[in-house]
Amino acid sequence: MELQISKKAVDLYKNEMDLKAGDSLRLYVRVGGCGSGGFSVGVAKEQPSKNAYVTTVDEIQFFVAEEDFWYLNGMVIDFDEDLNYVTFENPNINDLDNPNS
Repeated sequence: MELQISKKAVDLYKNEMDLKAGDSLRLYVRVGGCGSGGFSVGVAKEQPSKNAYVTTVDEIQFFVAEEDFWYLNGMVIDFDEDLNYVTFENPNINDLDNPNS
Protein backbone atom coordinates (compact mmCIF):
# COMPACT_ATOMS: atom_id res chain seq x y z
CA MET A 1 0.00 0.00 0.00
CA GLU A 2 1.36 3.39 -0.98
CA LEU A 3 -0.20 6.81 -0.44
CA GLN A 4 1.21 10.33 -0.88
CA ILE A 5 -0.33 13.43 0.65
CA SER A 6 1.24 16.82 0.04
CA LYS A 7 1.89 19.34 2.79
CA LYS A 8 -0.49 21.74 1.00
CA ALA A 9 -3.30 19.15 1.15
CA VAL A 10 -2.57 18.44 4.82
CA ASP A 11 -2.68 22.16 5.62
CA LEU A 12 -6.09 22.41 3.96
CA TYR A 13 -7.47 19.48 5.97
CA LYS A 14 -5.99 20.92 9.17
CA ASN A 15 -7.66 24.29 8.58
CA GLU A 16 -11.00 22.99 7.30
CA MET A 17 -11.40 20.26 9.92
CA ASP A 18 -9.71 22.02 12.86
CA LEU A 19 -7.15 19.23 13.19
CA LYS A 20 -4.48 19.20 15.85
CA ALA A 21 -1.21 17.27 16.10
CA GLY A 22 -1.96 13.59 16.71
CA ASP A 23 -5.41 13.62 15.06
CA SER A 24 -6.28 10.84 12.59
CA LEU A 25 -8.22 10.98 9.33
CA ARG A 26 -9.65 7.98 7.55
CA LEU A 27 -9.54 8.08 3.75
CA TYR A 28 -12.11 5.78 2.18
CA VAL A 29 -13.86 4.94 -1.07
CA ARG A 30 -17.02 6.97 -1.40
CA VAL A 31 -19.69 6.14 -3.96
CA GLY A 32 -21.12 9.28 -5.56
CA GLY A 33 -24.68 10.36 -4.96
CA CYS A 34 -27.47 11.30 -7.31
CA GLY A 35 -26.09 12.62 -10.59
CA SER A 36 -22.46 11.61 -10.15
CA GLY A 37 -22.60 7.82 -9.87
CA GLY A 38 -18.81 7.63 -9.63
CA PHE A 39 -16.24 7.02 -6.92
CA SER A 40 -14.35 9.59 -4.89
CA VAL A 41 -12.29 9.81 -1.71
CA GLY A 42 -14.20 10.37 1.52
CA VAL A 43 -12.56 11.78 4.64
CA ALA A 44 -13.64 11.18 8.24
CA LYS A 45 -12.05 11.96 11.59
CA GLU A 46 -11.60 8.49 13.12
CA GLN A 47 -8.99 6.28 14.77
CA PRO A 48 -7.10 3.71 12.65
CA SER A 49 -8.32 0.13 12.63
CA LYS A 50 -5.96 -2.71 13.47
CA ASN A 51 -4.96 -3.63 9.89
CA ALA A 52 -5.09 -0.14 8.41
CA TYR A 53 -2.31 1.40 6.39
CA VAL A 54 -1.16 4.51 8.28
CA THR A 55 1.03 7.38 7.11
CA THR A 56 1.80 10.53 9.08
CA VAL A 57 2.26 13.93 7.46
CA ASP A 58 2.89 17.06 9.52
CA GLU A 59 1.77 15.30 12.74
CA ILE A 60 -1.58 14.17 11.28
CA GLN A 61 -2.21 10.45 10.75
CA PHE A 62 -3.94 9.47 7.53
CA PHE A 63 -5.13 5.90 7.26
CA VAL A 64 -6.83 3.53 4.85
CA ALA A 65 -8.74 0.41 5.94
CA GLU A 66 -7.97 -2.82 4.08
CA GLU A 67 -11.26 -2.82 2.18
CA ASP A 68 -10.28 0.47 0.52
CA PHE A 69 -6.72 -0.45 -0.51
CA TRP A 70 -7.90 -1.34 -4.05
CA TYR A 71 -8.80 2.29 -4.79
CA LEU A 72 -6.35 4.26 -2.67
CA ASN A 73 -3.16 2.25 -3.28
CA GLY A 74 -0.89 4.57 -5.27
CA MET A 75 -3.08 7.65 -4.70
CA VAL A 76 -1.44 11.07 -4.73
CA ILE A 77 -3.41 13.78 -2.91
CA ASP A 78 -2.47 17.40 -3.45
CA PHE A 79 -4.01 20.88 -3.27
CA ASP A 80 -4.14 23.13 -6.32
CA GLU A 81 -4.00 26.68 -4.99
CA ASP A 82 -5.00 28.24 -8.33
CA LEU A 83 -8.20 26.18 -8.47
CA ASN A 84 -8.66 26.10 -4.68
CA TYR A 85 -9.29 22.38 -5.08
CA VAL A 86 -7.95 19.11 -3.65
CA THR A 87 -6.67 16.87 -6.44
CA PHE A 88 -6.57 13.09 -6.47
CA GLU A 89 -4.46 11.11 -8.92
CA ASN A 90 -3.70 7.42 -9.08
CA PRO A 91 -1.40 6.09 -11.81
CA ASN A 92 -2.85 2.61 -11.19
CA ILE A 93 -6.39 3.67 -12.21
CA ASN A 94 -7.14 5.37 -15.53
CA ASP A 95 -10.56 6.76 -14.54
CA LEU A 96 -10.96 7.44 -10.80
CA ASP A 97 -14.69 8.15 -11.21
CA ASN A 98 -15.30 4.77 -12.87
CA PRO A 99 -12.30 2.56 -12.02
CA ASN A 100 -13.69 -0.60 -13.65
CA SER A 101 -14.30 0.94 -17.06
